[in-house]
Amino acid sequence: MSSIKKIEFVLNKTPVIIEVPPAKPLARILRYDLGIKSVKIGCEEGGCGACTVLLDGKPVPSCLVIASQINGREIITLEGLVQDPLMQKIQEYFIKENAFQCGFCTPGFLVTIWAYIKHWSSIKNIFKDGDEKEIFTKSLEYFLSGNLCRCGTYFRIAKVIQLILREFNLIK
Repeated sequence: MSSIKKIEFVLNKTPVIIEVPPAKPLARILRYDLGIKSVKIGCEEGGCGACTVLLDGKPVPSCLVIASQINGREIITLEGLVQDPLMQKIQEYFIKENAFQCGFCTPGFLVTIWAYIKHWSSIKNIFKDGDEKEIFTKSLEYFLSGNLCRCGTYFRIAKVIQLILREFNLIK
């Protein structure tokens, strides 16, 4: 039987102390212990992105992070971003462009896209070979590779990101 450990972390800007087995997946802690509904339990292997959260500002599949790895760290879920102006813009464009179908993958995509746009200037410097369109395409493929949409709305999602980057004058 696994021992129970006290874990302290910050969730959506609120300090949390919880006692859980140290090997319990973060996705299960967030969804079942803390009631965070945007975190979906999908493949539980890190391949679908339905459980994506920001861990210290970086998107990660929370099914691959265990309780002992979150002690003292900051976790942001979609619930923690809903008041953010960029997230509101992303959601607005998702609706306008009909970039979701069933919605199961949407929270993970929204969190990942928020991080992608927020860190665009750093991302485009990593993918600096090629013209702007190539940089956008290569970086988007890489950045969204951890998110799976069974309904196939990738082109609409890419369009949403492109429209927002254009609106903020980050690309032409």
